[in-house]
Amino acid sequence: MDARLLAYADRTAPRYTSYPTAPHFSSAVNGEVYAAWLGALDPAARLSLYLHIPFCREICRYCGCHTFATRKDEPIADYADALEAEIARVAGATPARRIASIAWGGGTPNILAPALFEHIVRVLHDRFDLTTVSEHAIEIDPRLLTPAHAAAFAHAGVTRASLGVQDFNAHVQDAIGRVQPAAQVSDAIAMLRGAGIGAINVDLMYGLPLQSVADARRSAVLAAEMGPERLAVFGYAHAPWFKSRQRLIEEELLPDTATRFAQAEAIQETLMALGYHAIGFDHYARPDDPLARAARAGALTRSFQGYSLDDGDALIGIGASAISTLPQGYAQNAAEPGAWARALERGGFATARGVALSDEDRVRRALINRLLCDFAVDLAPFGGLGAFPAACAALAPLIQDGLVSIVGERLSIPPEARPFARLVAEAFDAYRAVHGAQGAARHSRAV
Repeated sequence: MDARLLAYADRTAPRYTSYPTAPHFSSAVNGEVYAAWLGALDPAARLSLYLHIPFCREICRYCGCHTFATRKDEPIADYADALEAEIARVAGATPARRIASIAWGGGTPNILAPALFEHIVRVLHDRFDLTTVSEHAIEIDPRLLTPAHAAAFAHAGVTRASLGVQDFNAHVQDAIGRVQPAAQVSDAIAMLRGAGIGAINVDLMYGLPLQSVADARRSAVLAAEMGPERLAVFGYAHAPWFKSRQRLIEEELLPDTATRFAQAEAIQETLMALGYHAIGFDHYARPDDPLARAARAGALTRSFQGYSLDDGDALIGIGASAISTLPQGYAQNAAEPGAWARALERGGFATARGVALSDEDRVRRALINRLLCDFAVDLAPFGGLGAFPAACAALAPLIQDGLVSIVGERLSIPPEARPFARLVAEAFDAYRAVHGAQGAARHSRAV
């Protein structure tokens, strides 16, 4: 790889699924603030729902999510009761009823028994108008999927399933504590398609312990052979100070920066050679997939689920740690399930922190969103380059090293530098400019 690019690969930057980013949330946004924001929504607003299920049967060593291991069903049933209470509370606080999309994440959403999953969907039907839902998506652990799950998902209207794979090589799976043979994943996809769920996503990772460039390429080939409509490819972020489970991964087993970059390149070359289109800096889709069509039309957006087509007026997060995005700002629930449930039992919301958006935040958020979705942005509608003097200074070395170019008021990122798009976006982040390198370890590496 180009030595100039390699020098940037170890740099860290936010993923910008929100702006301001989560480290800048504070307790100033509490349950009362969130309730007021919900109440101010237009009755005709289209809502996107995200439901977080923070449980797994066992925790993978690489995982950086808010998840907890349980072998028992009782905590899951108790959690579902609290989820139902939060759904009712949200419905009671807002006049908005129309749902544009639903997404389930975790954790492992298919840890819910089929009947329990269908019950929660019925609760949503009772409280909201689901007749306008255009996509109903769920994250899946292939190891826990059963025919009864697939049937329940299809019956409940699920249209898209995303399967966590990460890597297909046995020695890598052993190292990360997630053993699932390729045949098991293939069977899960067949089970979902057989039930009528036609849109399949597969998640892959690079930068994993003992993973070689050849391993990453092989995983991409095997994944593509299973015919998913989309793939998401993420670099492993080793942050044992944030998630103690990652201490089980020995740092000396992790690939170095040059190897990580080569792995990412190998996956991209493989998937594109097999007919997938690159979407943003970490997604891939078949050319006829709605995500690919949106990318060509300049209609992509970014949310907490990554690149998406979400055009709802507000995203309502339900469950422990879930984040809501409303016109006024972001609101995040308490991350620990017990604290979240107790807050709901007290009759209010479980909002623990968030941030209210200023007019400047909205401008910078829109700019960063277009930059990361399109790899180019016309700065004139945002006030022109002169409105961002700190960004000009931060961009100077990136321009010199070929990561970005500016012609007039148009900023663009060349194809070879797109893996570093977050570093370009960071130049427009007023909060990072204020805080400098403080908290940089909270963010993932550029590659």
